[in-house]
Amino acid sequence: MGEIRTTLITGGNSGIGEALARKLVERGQRVVSVGLEKPDWTHDLLAAYRADLTNIEETRAIAQEIGRNHAVDCLVHNAGIILPNLLPDAKPEDILMLAQLHLGAPMLLTQAALEGMRSRRFGRIVFVSSRAAMGAATRSAYSATKAGVHGMARTWALELAASGITVNVVAPGPILTDNFWGVIPKGSEQQERMARNVPVGRLGSREDVAHAITFFLDERSDFVTGQVLYVCGGTSLVGLGP
Repeated sequence: MGEIRTTLITGGNSGIGEALARKLVERGQRVVSVGLEKPDWTHDLLAAYRADLTNIEETRAIAQEIGRNHAVDCLVHNAGIILPNLLPDAKPEDILMLAQLHLGAPMLLTQAALEGMRSRRFGRIVFVSSRAAMGAATRSAYSATKAGVHGMARTWALELAASGITVNVVAPGPILTDNFWGVIPKGSEQQERMARNVPVGRLGSREDVAHAITFFLDERSDFVTGQVLYVCGGTSLVGLGP
């Protein structure tokens, strides 16, 4: 990635966020993790903060604290939850909670880092969205807010391009993480059936997604902005079947 940069990762304590954090520190890059829990590992290049990003005031406070303590060059908004329900049981409150987590939190965190990014004329913002933004059963609140991420990312891409800041989205398909296993029982026939329905013949790994994110973070990716990259094994083309 060239020059040593500082990347703020939400949800850097587990899953895709942890895989990305480990990959970056192995490359000599500084990482700041913020989430409900701190990572269970340490490194000289890793700083960690704890915050509930579904809470606006808590998010605003931690954004300001991180902004005071770190010159954030890159922001990866990876934190997310699903809250699955079929329509008869779906709740408007879930939409509000996920709108804050998926949209409000990265807005506050980016605002806190924006002045520094602009002054250095360098910034990378990457959202981790989902193939479910295209629609998926039981995902009313999740799909709606992840689709909103795509619109907000494209808007920011236009607003920030002249400042040397790119904004892009990685939209994973079925990835083997705790979020996935919170909905699909680990090692179940349902998991095996889902894997068979993926065109490439397997479910994704967190490293698959981390690899895609690092492309957008790279200094050489400055001509790529406002894009959505599906890391989904082809499921954005055919869905996941019954």
